[in-house]
Amino acid sequence: MSSAEAIAFLTDRRRAAPSRLLAVAVLLPIALGWQATPARSSEAAVMIPAPVIDAPQQGQSDTAVLAGGCFWGVQRVFQHVKGVTSAVSDYSGGAAETAHYNTVGSGRTGHAEAVQITYDPSQISYGQILQIFFSVVHDPTQLDRQGPDRGPQYRSAIFPATPPQRHIATSYIAQLDQAGVFPQRIVTKLDPLTAFYPAEGYHQDFLTLNPRHPYIMINDLPKVANLKRLFADVYRETPVLVRKPGS
Repeated sequence: MSSAEAIAFLTDRRRAAPSRLLAVAVLLPIALGWQATPARSSEAAVMIPAPVIDAPQQGQSDTAVLAGGCFWGVQRVFQHVKGVTSAVSDYSGGAAETAHYNTVGSGRTGHAEAVQITYDPSQISYGQILQIFFSVVHDPTQLDRQGPDRGPQYRSAIFPATPPQRHIATSYIAQLDQAGVFPQRIVTKLDPLTAFYPAEGYHQDFLTLNPRHPYIMINDLPKVANLKRLFADVYRETPVLVRKPGS
C-alpha cells in the first residue's frame, strides 16, 4: 500500500469498523515512516470578524451544541478554549434509538456528529464560540461534507438551545455573508435542539488517546495549531478532557 493509498483509506472513516481502523492506524504510520507532527490541513483557517450581536455575560454556565464534520476535531479544538469546562462528542438531530456510530454513518438517521460545549459565560461568550467555530473548526460553505468525510451526518449545523442563541447565530451568519468573508455563502443549518446523545466512549478525547492516528494528524492537529495562532488570547495548552486523569 502506497502512502497515498494509506491516506485515502485511513482518512475515510466510513471504510472500516472502529476496531480495524484503530489497529491499522497504529501500525501503518510506523511502516510508512510518518511523524507525529501536524500535516497540511484539508481546511484552511480564516480569521473572521467577531459577531456584532452577542450574548451578555451572565450566569456561571451555559451550553452550545455545534456540528462541523467529524466530532474528533471539533471536540479537541474546544477542549483547548479558555472558559470551556466540558466538550462531549455526541449525536444530535435524530432519535435515541439511532444514536449509534454505525447507524449514524448511514446518513439516514437525521443525526449529525456534534459536540456539546459547556462554558463559563464570564470567560467566553456564545458569539466568541461561534467565531472559533466558523474560523478554525470547519469550512461552513461545504454542504454535507468536511474534508474527506461525506454525508449529512457531517453537515455544518448549529443547534440553538434558546431563542437568544438562535438570534445570535442567525445574525452572525447574515453578518458574515454580507461581508463576503467566505468565497461562497455559508450553508450552516440551524437545527432545533431536541436532545443530544453522547457518543461511544472510544470517540471521547480521541486525539489524546490516538495522537498518531493519520486522520488526526492530517485533519485535526492543524485545527488546534490554527486556534493557538489565531486565538492566542483564549487558547490554553492543557485540554479539558471527558476522562478524568488516571481513568
